[in-house]
Amino acid sequence: MIEARHLRVLRAVATTGSFSAAARELGCTQPAVSQQMKALESSAGTPLLIRTGREMRLTQAGEALVRHASGILAGLTAAEEEVAAIAGLRAGRVRLVSFPSGSSALVPGALAALRAANPGTQVSLVEAEPPRSVEMLRDGDCDIALAFRYGAMGGEWDDLVVRPLLVDRLIGLVPEGHRLAGADAVGIAELADEPWIAGCPRCRRQLVEVCEASGFTPRIDFATDDYPAVIGLVGAGLGVAVLPELAMESVRPKGARTVTVEPAVEREIVALTLPDLARVPAVAATLDQLSLAASR
Repeated sequence: MIEARHLRVLRAVATTGSFSAAARELGCTQPAVSQQMKALESSAGTPLLIRTGREMRLTQAGEALVRHASGILAGLTAAEEEVAAIAGLRAGRVRLVSFPSGSSALVPGALAALRAANPGTQVSLVEAEPPRSVEMLRDGDCDIALAFRYGAMGGEWDDLVVRPLLVDRLIGLVPEGHRLAGADAVGIAELADEPWIAGCPRCRRQLVEVCEASGFTPRIDFATDDYPAVIGLVGAGLGVAVLPELAMESVRPKGARTVTVEPAVEREIVALTLPDLARVPAVAATLDQLSLAASR
């Protein structure tokens, strides 16, 4: 019989490429990893790994087992959490991954309300931008992924439970002394000759598409995933930028002014989880609190 703990070890070995690296990730010893892999191969009745010198690769059977492991482990987690809730333990665990502006604007209020209503629920948080955050969800490395997308992307999340949270408009950011700093609205084509500061890769791609639709290609002098850094660069007079409104909620734009940019560009903010996990009480409660936080 194949055991879940052996699947976790196999997935760690496949991800890291070695027994020693897998041991570090799992917090155990290399001999323990080796013993569990031998036990798994014995249960499977066929080799799962091929060792050639320092290199290690999966056999065809190993690849098939890793492909199914994430779904199996996610299903087991869902079963364990639901059974625990039914048994009256009033406890749960939720692993949340969020992009930075979601972490600062949505997550704190949601988790504070969740803790007040369910003090036994434990929530952990790490940051990652989509599509990496969505990959983590599918790989079983988190229970909820806070993500965003620009426009409809057919089929992108068809295998996931999608909880829409809010629509976030992009706003322009210019230095205080800029010629357009006092304008009510600015056509993005009016910024065609400006140096630009761009954000995360997905946001950067969207910026280029919007600018090209307006007849120019932006000259991107600086690129950073850190929103305060974007604001600081604009405030220092080094360029202009567009940022989501959500990113501005917790940052004071020192030396910079916000302006409405036309045409309007919006991104959809959502919470994602797997169908099995959506039935877990702690996960469902967290999704509800994120929805409430987004509506405030």
